[in-house]
Amino acid sequence: MTKHASKITRITAALSVTTLFGCGGGATTSTDIDVVDASAPVSDWQLVWSDEFDGSSIDENKWTHEVDCAGGGNNEAQCYTDSESNSFVDNGMLNIVALPAEEGAPKPYTSARLNTRYKGDFKYGRIEMRAKMPEGQGSWPAFWMMPTDEVYGGWPRSGEIDIVEAVNLKAADIDGNPENHIYGTLHYGQEWPNNDSSGQAYSLPNGANPADDFHTYAIEWQEGEIRWYMDGYLYATQRRSEVRENSKGEATGLSHRGWYAEYYEQGTGELTTHWDNAPFDQEFYLILNLAVGGAWPESVNETGIDAEAFAEGQSLEVDYVRVYECASDPMTGKGCETVRPGYDSLEDALVEGAAPIPSPPSTGIAQNLTIFDGTPNPNWPAWDCCGGSTPALVEDAEEGQVYEFSIGDAPTVMGFISRSAFITDPDGQASPFDASPMEETGSIKFDLKTVALPNNATTSWLFKVESSEGSTFAELPLKDGYVGPADVAGDTPEQGVWESYEFPLSVLAEAGLDTSAIDVTMVFPLWDTG
Repeated sequence: MTKHASKITRITAALSVTTLFGCGGGATTSTDIDVVDASAPVSDWQLVWSDEFDGSSIDENKWTHEVDCAGGGNNEAQCYTDSESNSFVDNGMLNIVALPAEEGAPKPYTSARLNTRYKGDFKYGRIEMRAKMPEGQGSWPAFWMMPTDEVYGGWPRSGEIDIVEAVNLKAADIDGNPENHIYGTLHYGQEWPNNDSSGQAYSLPNGANPADDFHTYAIEWQEGEIRWYMDGYLYATQRRSEVRENSKGEATGLSHRGWYAEYYEQGTGELTTHWDNAPFDQEFYLILNLAVGGAWPESVNETGIDAEAFAEGQSLEVDYVRVYECASDPMTGKGCETVRPGYDSLEDALVEGAAPIPSPPSTGIAQNLTIFDGTPNPNWPAWDCCGGSTPALVEDAEEGQVYEFSIGDAPTVMGFISRSAFITDPDGQASPFDASPMEETGSIKFDLKTVALPNNATTSWLFKVESSEGSTFAELPLKDGYVGPADVAGDTPEQGVWESYEFPLSVLAEAGLDTSAIDVTMVFPLWDTG
């Protein structure tokens, strides 16, 4: 167990925030179909495009084969071909088949990827597929959409809509159970590699597996909102971000954190952030493919690619693909919503996006902030992210009242926070600190004493500051801010000695922090070494 007491005194800067390290996990839902009945699309959905795969071959008026060995940008292990061995229509079904490649081929597997670009391009509506998924470690089927004209720039600035993906179905998960999740996801935001995404996983009740039978997968896409369905059950909702403004019309935060867009304005050439319908307000086309391997499937479940699973081929079997238009309002797609209670609740189906949170306008006046100096600040409570402990006020012989933080078996980070979800004092309120007026000259200062060293006594220690609910952050080695009492910082804090630290705001800003809305400061040993 590690214990350390700290006294954080003056802060003369503002910090930016990213998602808290180690807080929370992946979003997954599971349905009790005895409690919530699935809903069918309402009558105002009108079919405008479909492929029932009733012919003898793939309809080239609707689909184009992509032929390449590029690996999909994900280090995938297949070449996509237009060979009939990899994609064909038979008995009313489209079959996309991943097969072992011939010896000496550029990639160890072959498969197929079909798209409807310039043949079937859609903005808003209900897009639905009925399909049976492949199985095996390394399998990665997907039904998704990409922008027809990249109006807002290259991936993912113009967006990506993943209607359904699955990886490694029936391979063992971390608990030894057969993998049975599907995923619905949006990609958007800054240009790669600083791109963002948000989505939700879903699994059928009683361990039912998408690789065992045919199921329907759909989205309903309207202006400002996209909803995901499996067999008619709505399991995820994503929305545009909603900006909160003050009486002057200035952005002060987000009332809902959803998707966003970042692109260059045509008139000024300036790179700007937009919290509106973009990028999901343009035409997108459909894609069907079956990948083998890649960064995601190979890193989870049983890891890698199970060659035996693909020895005789794996198939994505598609019964139909259908696109409906909302007759009530084709221009916005609104008026045909298939919804259920909880679809718009963050406690249920509504997904929080990754939009950066706009900082309140700065007063331009530099002022100090004392987070703790022997007396708790109700706006900035002491905080243990994930370890389940409560920081305690204790008496120190040298410094008087100090906060003591403990790290037990559970990995955690700890410090002080000013976010409404963590403020319990009736007199407290979230008060992100604007340090931007003092960014060039200000600093964050604190004193710290390690009472007991971590289990790994030589582990690295880190100092982290976040702003705007995790939109930006800076994370630096703790020793970089060492001031004394010794002349030179040790690799780790010295046990039983009060040490002083100071981090210039300018350094934190250079490391990525937006100093205009600092709401978390943290000190911690490297994750899971306490």
